[in-house]
Amino acid sequence: MNFHHQSSHTHQGEKNTRTGRMNNMLIVMFGMIIPCYILIGISEARLKVGFYNKMCPDAESIVGGFVRGAAEFDPQVPAFLLRLHFHDCFVQGCDGSVLIDNGPISEKLAPAHQGLKGFGVIEGAKALLELMCPGVVSCADIVAIAARDAVAISFGPIYKVETGRRDGFVSNKTLADKMPDFRDSIQLLKQKFFEKGLDDKDLVVLSGAHTIGKTACFFLMDRLYNFSSREGPDPSIDQDLLQELMDTCPPNGDINFRLPIDHDSGDTFDIQILENIRNGFAVLQSDAKLMDDLVTKRILDSYFRVTNQSVKPSFEADFVKSMVKMGRIGVKNGPKRGEIRRMCNTFN
Repeated sequence: MNFHHQSSHTHQGEKNTRTGRMNNMLIVMFGMIIPCYILIGISEARLKVGFYNKMCPDAESIVGGFVRGAAEFDPQVPAFLLRLHFHDCFVQGCDGSVLIDNGPISEKLAPAHQGLKGFGVIEGAKALLELMCPGVVSCADIVAIAARDAVAISFGPIYKVETGRRDGFVSNKTLADKMPDFRDSIQLLKQKFFEKGLDDKDLVVLSGAHTIGKTACFFLMDRLYNFSSREGPDPSIDQDLLQELMDTCPPNGDINFRLPIDHDSGDTFDIQILENIRNGFAVLQSDAKLMDDLVTKRILDSYFRVTNQSVKPSFEADFVKSMVKMGRIGVKNGPKRGEIRRMCNTFN
């Protein structure tokens, strides 16, 4: 009896050993397989410079040529395209969702996208690309390339843009509810950027995109005449600028009248926008709020502070890094997650 009991344990032990070995082998096999899938996933999601070099080698030059032509016709085009890229990436990622026309639910009709322009430039570049390389270049990539060229045309830094995005399947204005807003507190702005994988430095330097372009008086009225809980103007506005803004945007004036966001330097990409923000010459309320937070204020100051450091922070270099980083938000890869649209304003 005792022997039989012992023998039973012995057979059971051998069985457990064999089962354990089999489990270990399976674990090892899965351990080899899973990293492969992970690596595949990462490689699929990774954008790269020169993605179209073999499939459509002239893609970027075609977009660049079209953007330059449009900018010669309308000098505000670079600002339109730079803003369009930002607004596309901040809703569901850089997937061309803001370009779609799908009736009253179209994302481009969201209040947060009010005043967005440049759609015709993207559509025109896409039409040219479809003639040269049909079904190859995504609209999301065209937006990113056009934004890069917009910066270069405006005498800003020239940089290589990553490509390989696909166009999304969804466009709905309700998804734009969490866009950064000019009325947001600095803490809320920081939070919205953080949720997109961007940090405080990205918030500062991407706000620097306001170095080109104009805004409407509509966005200034509360700041000039009914700021916060008090009547009257935002006390942080320099008195000389305040008078100028009030003359340009009077209480009963045209709220659609447009004025440069970067005071005295609205057509050129430069660091003047950050200097203006530091000195009380910020036109937009959201820009002025960068001075309300110790961290964002310190980042602003770092571009002007004289130090003994051999390497001084470069606004242009940091802007490029932040643009590339923003261009990676929510990228769609693979046919299940995205498509290559034939027309940018319509799903296939």
